[in-house]
Amino acid sequence: MAAGNGSLVAEFILLGLTDKPDLQLPLFCLFLVMYMVTQLGNFSLIILIGLNSHLHTPMYFFLFNLSFIDLCYSSVFTPKMLMNFLTTKNIISYVGCMTQFWFFCFFAISECYVLASMAYDRYVAICNPLLYNAAISPKVCSSLMLGSYLMAFSGSMAHTGCLLRLTFCDANTINHYLCDILPVLQLSCTNTHVNELVVFIVAGINIIVPSLTIFVSYGFILSSILHISSTEGRSKTFSTCSSHIIAVSLFFGSFSFMYLQPSSAGSVDVGKISSVFYTNVVPMMNPLIYSLRNKDVKVALRKTLSRRNFFIRNSVIL
Repeated sequence: MAAGNGSLVAEFILLGLTDKPDLQLPLFCLFLVMYMVTQLGNFSLIILIGLNSHLHTPMYFFLFNLSFIDLCYSSVFTPKMLMNFLTTKNIISYVGCMTQFWFFCFFAISECYVLASMAYDRYVAICNPLLYNAAISPKVCSSLMLGSYLMAFSGSMAHTGCLLRLTFCDANTINHYLCDILPVLQLSCTNTHVNELVVFIVAGINIIVPSLTIFVSYGFILSSILHISSTEGRSKTFSTCSSHIIAVSLFFGSFSFMYLQPSSAGSVDVGKISSVFYTNVVPMMNPLIYSLRNKDVKVALRKTLSRRNFFIRNSVIL
């Protein structure tokens, strides 16, 4: 029955978000709609940025990558989560569980650093506009994204590698809707102190460094806004920044609540609810907060739809 590295468990059972039968169908419908909105919003944004040359700028380069990450990120666990609402026993193999966890870590950490890169981009654009082309050059953008993916790769390898060294004997029921590290650690029949230390250190670095970058950047941005003489200009920029900060706070706040605390049954139960925010809500909100309220994106959408209608009319005439 060995499934890997001393584990005696060949498969795990995911308990899901709730075990109340009356809530299964309503929650299935709710999360299905959220998943569809997430996929449609992020996929549309990727297409818009790709098709419109005036959106080929650093800010939209980061938005393109953020949408791609959210598109993949939500697909790592949501289909399995939806299946759990319709089945009485949701089984995932040992290898499948470790694979899901690796991709979950990779895309989650990537998003942390992409959000930080976006905040830095806005800081330079608002506080040092004359240096923008030099400070946010294509080479810098590529380096920031490469660094984001490298940090994500190293973090996911560290977490998954430490998880693979554990032995799972008889207990195989995960109190979660995905293979997250804290509920999986509770099933191990070997000592998990090293794993919990790695979680605290790696998660701490990947939460604290990007969040500090974001809030310091927005601190300078807000300071610059206060020096804008136009009330309308201040109001417009404040509105944009507040939306960004709300989304970032929701993502990093729920992440911190889940990972920067000791593992226990109670913390996992509460963390399972908080994880809904960074796994389902934030990927759905990002296209709305960062892009669909943006004038350039609206113009690009109208142009794309106009071109589509033009081609359709010409096809009918021909």
